[in-house]
Amino acid sequence: MTLADPFLALSARTNRFTSGAPRALTLAEDGTRLLLLRSTGSDDPVDRLYLLDAATGEERLVADPTALAPDRTGARDELPPVERRLRERVRLTAAGIGTFAATPDLAVAVFTLDGRLFRTETATGTTAELPVPAAAFDPRPDATGERTAYVASDALHVTPDAEPLSPADGARWGVAEFAAAEELGRSRGHWWRPDGGALLAARVDESALPRRYFADPAAPGEPGEDFAYPLAGGPNADVQLWVLGLDRTRVQLRWDAAEFPYVCAAEWASDGEVLLTVADRLQQNVLLLTADPATGETSELSRTTDEFWVDDLPGTPARLPDGRLLTVHDTPQARGLALDGKPLDTEGLQIRRVVGRLDGALLCETGQGDPADQHVHLIDPDGGAPVLVQGGPGVHSALAAGLTLLLTSATPDGIRRTLLREGRELPLTDLAAALPYTVRPRLARVTERALPTAVVYPRAHVPGRRLPVLLDVYGGPGFQAVATEPRRWQLRQWWADQGFAVVTTDNRGTPFVSPDFTRAIFRRFSQVALDDQVDALHALAAHHPDLDLGRVGVRGWSYGGYFAALAVLRRPDVFHAACAGAPPTDFRLYDTAYTERYLGLPQDNPEGYADDCLITDAPSLDRPLLLIHGLADDNVHPSHTLLLSQALTRAGRPHSVLPLPGVTHMTPGGLNEQLALAELAFLRGALA
Repeated sequence: MTLADPFLALSARTNRFTSGAPRALTLAEDGTRLLLLRSTGSDDPVDRLYLLDAATGEERLVADPTALAPDRTGARDELPPVERRLRERVRLTAAGIGTFAATPDLAVAVFTLDGRLFRTETATGTTAELPVPAAAFDPRPDATGERTAYVASDALHVTPDAEPLSPADGARWGVAEFAAAEELGRSRGHWWRPDGGALLAARVDESALPRRYFADPAAPGEPGEDFAYPLAGGPNADVQLWVLGLDRTRVQLRWDAAEFPYVCAAEWASDGEVLLTVADRLQQNVLLLTADPATGETSELSRTTDEFWVDDLPGTPARLPDGRLLTVHDTPQARGLALDGKPLDTEGLQIRRVVGRLDGALLCETGQGDPADQHVHLIDPDGGAPVLVQGGPGVHSALAAGLTLLLTSATPDGIRRTLLREGRELPLTDLAAALPYTVRPRLARVTERALPTAVVYPRAHVPGRRLPVLLDVYGGPGFQAVATEPRRWQLRQWWADQGFAVVTTDNRGTPFVSPDFTRAIFRRFSQVALDDQVDALHALAAHHPDLDLGRVGVRGWSYGGYFAALAVLRRPDVFHAACAGAPPTDFRLYDTAYTERYLGLPQDNPEGYADDCLITDAPSLDRPLLLIHGLADDNVHPSHTLLLSQALTRAGRPHSVLPLPGVTHMTPGGLNEQLALAELAFLRGALA
């Protein structure tokens, strides 16, 4: 389908303005070199691998997938279904080199193309294909680059051996299970010992889990796919960690896995021990353990507890090089850090991520003041005051190794990436298309709860002209919608230019305001989000008289789709039409780790699950509702939309359904823009 709208056509052609931008930035451990992925321009979706010398600024192409697999750089159908879905989560379009792994000095990098395994020597740019018995996934080199571990056919292999390193016992080896990859922030399942003599490997037994099935209407007669899915209240995958020696020795790490079933993180320590982070099922207790790889015995280093849930703070818990233990330290109003249980000086800050170490200090991404902005600070582990590294309006992030600092600053004026080393500033080459709009949303904190909000008007808006309102919403845990990152405002400006006042609100339950703000949804999703969004809309209308609250539409995807449907079902007096994309309509059918973190077990909180279920609300629908769902969605299964649609049909309530054959939870480039046109036509008709 050709997009006639210039903005949507440009967005689709440039993969939402990301093609040509550097990504997957990886510093050598001494900070002297940088590997990155980038295509040759804004219209080119095929990512290549480049090496940058941090001292000279010289950049070289070291691996070109168009020369290695010239006819297959964008295809994914040769990968097994599970591996294909995991790869798509890393990069939606996955053209060219989707991901890579490298030795600590970046001398060797490995990657796959459509299941074929490649090894690149970055000094010469020499790339060789390595033989594999089946489609390879998640390759990782040892520290020398001589051997590469990878997963094929649910087994862990090491080059050049023909036989797998893992036993053939019916389990999946070397991969992250669904809960870890989707909800716990762990996307890998094998780790090399520093000396290359063994691998720490996850063993995943999913035999107790129900299977979910997809049949693609776009491919009639072709076999569908099924995969194991951990339903809330039901069994999880049984995850074990084993040390697999290249000499074929095997040692299982032992901890109380019945009490702490989730493996959140794992790594080898410099002293040869294993560090692992485990959590209980409701994620109210998180342990940092050390394990003896020779015996498998573990011991507790730190324990973090929370009566609600332990909200993940990337980079914690951790053991510093001097042996001190870094943990999160939350108060009701701030996220901070503690060393060996003693709070560090982070006054006035909200710690969002511990990036690493720089010149002895902790390098952190932080909030300070307006939560729409993100800054970079150095936190003194010995108790000194924080030092601002990069601040001001915008979303600033960092990466560091040795004495090299890489700063990314995303502001309303654009995105820039700068490498700083020994007093020299080196901008990274960015070939992405210039953002067509410079959007400056009108930000405000409203109601007594100080809810972050934004309003975007049409660029040609004439004050005094009343506009229908479009609530562009997410509203769920883990994602901040109101942030001064320029790319996320591009589509909102397009929507505004179609004749809407676009409103976005971060209700309680979303991150980065305060722990109390985030935890307000404990054991209930729907009512807090609905109350906050309605109150914010009314508060904004008091200051923006051009908002016509007699014509309010709402659109969202995933949790945002859930909220969109919720809004017209329960508050038709406020919301007059909704486009609900991939909505989880009954959280009893969603996964364990996410749902139980907030709602608890269904058997312990049946009222909460019932209150947050949309199926029983079907008879009350009297507003236009468009349901959209990818038929290959492995996160929110299409049965969620089917069940709501069936209930609406039984109740005689008219509604529209737009199924997307072959589409997963994340809509690919081009389709997102086509959906925008479909939603626009629907909302214009509904709000006319």
